[in-house]
Amino acid sequence: MVYSWFEYAEVNIILFTNRRGQVWNFEFRPLRVVTASVCGLCALLLAMFYAGMHAGQDELPRLQEWRLATEQQQAEIRTLRDTARADLAALTLRIGSLQGQMMRLNALGERLVEQGGLDSGEFDFNAAPAVGGPESPETAVTPPMDDVLAMLDNLDAEINDRASKLSVLESMLMSRSLSERVTPSGRPIEDGWLSSRFGKRSDPFTGKQEYHKGLDFAGKKGSEVLAVGDGVVNWSGKRSGYGNLVEINHGNGYMTRYGHNQRNLVKAGDTVKKGQLIALMGSSGRSTGPHVHFEVLHDGKPVNPSRYTGK
Repeated sequence: MVYSWFEYAEVNIILFTNRRGQVWNFEFRPLRVVTASVCGLCALLLAMFYAGMHAGQDELPRLQEWRLATEQQQAEIRTLRDTARADLAALTLRIGSLQGQMMRLNALGERLVEQGGLDSGEFDFNAAPAVGGPESPETAVTPPMDDVLAMLDNLDAEINDRASKLSVLESMLMSRSLSERVTPSGRPIEDGWLSSRFGKRSDPFTGKQEYHKGLDFAGKKGSEVLAVGDGVVNWSGKRSGYGNLVEINHGNGYMTRYGHNQRNLVKAGDTVKKGQLIALMGSSGRSTGPHVHFEVLHDGKPVNPSRYTGK
């Protein structure tokens, strides 16, 4: 068996000093020194590892606590984010609904202004209302979300209430406007004069007393004859005594007649509007000169047209 020198070698170290001629002699074997050093180093490493493991075991519960707290905070952040998104979506839908209601109210307001004959410049629903006032920084605060949602609920309720009331008002105005347009009113001519009244008079051809069922408006031949209300033409053509006659049914029991025309400009079945040109003044039929024989009938009976013409 071969043994190396390193395993069994001995080393002598002799130290000479200047003090009193002392000599120091050290003997050691390298293998033992290396072995002792390695063992010491291993012991030191083991001690450090044990200490680290012991410290890690002491810190493990705290690390787990931190991890659980972090996960809980992340879950809360996700919940808050989802809640904020849901609140924002609900708020967006509510604002869109309010905008739609405001558009309908604006359209309704414009119709009411037109029907009521109001000044469109004064009641402009496309412009924001004029408001103002001094700034108050000490009271200017941003309201929390709950207060904002409550204000939106109140605004929604107020808009619905106003829309309901305005709809009722619109119905009333429409009924009134329709009633005004279909009820005969005004004169059937623009140029001319009243030449014969309603009631008893001397017949211009026989001189006998007769009952005149309308008003006669004389004027220049070919002058315009106008409808005194909205309605539908019942008759347009010749009729005995009337010559060229236009008869209009206005509804609600009202009917008007326009006789002795030079030429009728509408035909039976036509829809006419108040103030529309329907004929040209003439002297057809039993007539002594260019004029319009104007009659108003209610429930089939002649009534005095002066009630509706203002003359």
